[in-house]
Amino acid sequence: MKTRSRASLQEPLLGLAGYVLRRASTAAMAELSQRLARLDLRPIDATLLVLLDAAPQVTHSEVAETLGLRRPNLVPVVMELEKRGLLERTRVDFRSEGLVLTQQGRVLLDRARRIIELHEQQLIERVPVRLRPMVVPILMALWGHGDDDAPSP
Repeated sequence: MKTRSRASLQEPLLGLAGYVLRRASTAAMAELSQRLARLDLRPIDATLLVLLDAAPQVTHSEVAETLGLRRPNLVPVVMELEKRGLLERTRVDFRSEGLVLTQQGRVLLDRARRIIELHEQQLIERVPVRLRPMVVPILMALWGHGDDDAPSP
């Protein structure tokens, strides 16, 4: 029986944008996860801290919608960060609670931002210089949040 190399098996898949995008995303997130683990954070934790810093008193529903999560999936993330003293709930109105960073959350976010910035820098450095300005716009277009004014092919 002939053995096939992984490269030869992947060859028919490498022309599929969705496959390559998923593999790139998986690799990037695995690296970020490993780096954030030093702070006992996962990417979703760091994402939530960044969002709370930018939008204090954002509600669970707003966070879930913004991050493309189901609200019930967000609840344990919020509870864990609250238990660690990184965020707290505040009353927004008689029905809603907002989430805000604590001082301890801000300190940890500063450390997480340095890790994220280094990760982003090293990630983009893998791309040829001439293509770097196109990376985010292309990903935004694939996500469905691209420039609506761009001409269609």
